[in-house]
Amino acid sequence: MSIRGNRKPYPRFNNADDALTLFHKMIEEHPKPSIVDFTKLLRAIVRMKRYASVVSLCRQMELSGVSHNDYSFNILINCFCRLDRIDSGFSVLGKMLKLGVKSDVVTFSTLIRGLCNQNKIFEAVRLFDEMIEKGYQPDLIMYTTMLDGVCKTGDTDGAVRYLRIMEKRGFEPDVVAYSTVLDCLCKKGLLKEAHYLFFEMTKQGIKPNVVTYSILIDALCKQGMISKAGDIVDIMIKQGIRPNVVTYSILIDALCKRGMLSKAEDIVDAMTKQGVKFDVVTYSIFIDALCKTGEVSKAENVVDAMRKQGIEPNVVTYGTLIDSLCKNGMVSRAEFIVGTMRKQGAEPNVTTYNILMDSLCKNGMVSEAEDIVGRMRNEGIEPDVVTYNTLMQGMFQLRKVLDAYELWTKMLASQQVPNLVTYSILLDGLCKNGKLKMALKVFQDMRNSELQLDTIFYTILIDGLCKVGHIDVAKELFCQLLVIGLKPTVYTYCIMINGLCKEGLPDKAYQLFKSMGDNDCLPNRCCYNVMIRGFFRNGYTSKATQLLMEMVGKGFFSDLYTTNLFLDHILRYGESILI
Repeated sequence: MSIRGNRKPYPRFNNADDALTLFHKMIEEHPKPSIVDFTKLLRAIVRMKRYASVVSLCRQMELSGVSHNDYSFNILINCFCRLDRIDSGFSVLGKMLKLGVKSDVVTFSTLIRGLCNQNKIFEAVRLFDEMIEKGYQPDLIMYTTMLDGVCKTGDTDGAVRYLRIMEKRGFEPDVVAYSTVLDCLCKKGLLKEAHYLFFEMTKQGIKPNVVTYSILIDALCKQGMISKAGDIVDIMIKQGIRPNVVTYSILIDALCKRGMLSKAEDIVDAMTKQGVKFDVVTYSIFIDALCKTGEVSKAENVVDAMRKQGIEPNVVTYGTLIDSLCKNGMVSRAEFIVGTMRKQGAEPNVTTYNILMDSLCKNGMVSEAEDIVGRMRNEGIEPDVVTYNTLMQGMFQLRKVLDAYELWTKMLASQQVPNLVTYSILLDGLCKNGKLKMALKVFQDMRNSELQLDTIFYTILIDGLCKVGHIDVAKELFCQLLVIGLKPTVYTYCIMINGLCKEGLPDKAYQLFKSMGDNDCLPNRCCYNVMIRGFFRNGYTSKATQLLMEMVGKGFFSDLYTTNLFLDHILRYGESILI
């Protein structure tokens, strides 16, 4: 394009580099070109989406003594908003007011759109109201922007209110405006109100489009009304509106989630006959459903069908298939799929490899999982926290405690931040393998860090301490749990009660058992059985019998181990008792 002012035309340019070259030429001229010439150039660069460049050029204009006008200021505000620098946009508005340059409806609509894009809807509403107070008249685009912004917050009342304001001020809401409000109502589960608005829309002669209908179909499907959703599809077709791939994908997803695969297949066949082309999302929904029902070979056939239609599965599609193969014990086949992904144009990512590693570790193939980490690094994929967690868990299951701890130190050295799952695996693995000293050190490090520890971590350590007979340390830790405001779970109490009984302290165990209700944690079947067995082991047969009767009275029954203890007692001493 060319720039023309009162002087001779500037040369044409077709790309941003040429435009920037022209700008530098213009800025060096004496006298300087008018602001009109500069704004024409800036507008052209904005169309190329070079927003940061425009901001830089505006700064150079100011330094060179070129004064902005309202149009160039609006261009600058727009660029700041596009760059998510809304505060800088408001700074420009402040500068306009200071210099006496009048803002207009474009200035406000640009800022409002910027606020909405950053989800600062309340600020956008405030600015919108301020704009009206100052006498500016919003246009249809601004009302639609506000409507969309308010709907994003889920404010259904506000959305309907803006719709009514539009009508009151002479702007007839179009199908986009109505569809936006319908979507808001449906997402809030207000189907009755959505239907009223839909009928109002059609009564006013505004024809619903495929987006409008898809919104209603999605809402009905999410409420489990798939049959009604199907009726809406029939209405669409009768009205000459062809459902698109999104519409059908909504229906297929709903049917698959409810295990109605045969009906989903019928829709797939109908789509094919109508010439509606699937996309990777539709296929992935169907493949996921097949995998969840164990029809892995059928899922693989669908993947092959995708390729034949020229639709390449993406990393999510492959991930679903690989996960299903692994869960069905077909690890070798899963590895083969991972190996062929690249050839098919889908790059395996860290999630893909984590799925494979998880299956290998669960099958005790930890060394093979470690080999995959090396492969990942060769491909430029860095292990994430899930990778480390998976490997560590696998190592502990094989009792490779030192290997697991070494992996932990490597994880820290790699700057990978452990999460709560990492710590629970580490703590549990160390405790179960009798490495209490190491476990206590890890626990202390956790307490010294900024991690928000919950009851689970205390329970793991208390269990480990009880198993090796360190009951006093376990009691101390249990008391700390209460002091810091964490509530022990039923499982925590069971562990502590069992630990006390094993150490020959049934009275203290029963005291703890009776105090459970004080912490809003009533004993369950497990707790009763643990306490009863504790009484038995310590020769408190009478108390065990009384507690058994209490347990039965509360609707709980003895487990197999407790039952055998009582049967043995009956056979040995000839006493009869209800079990």
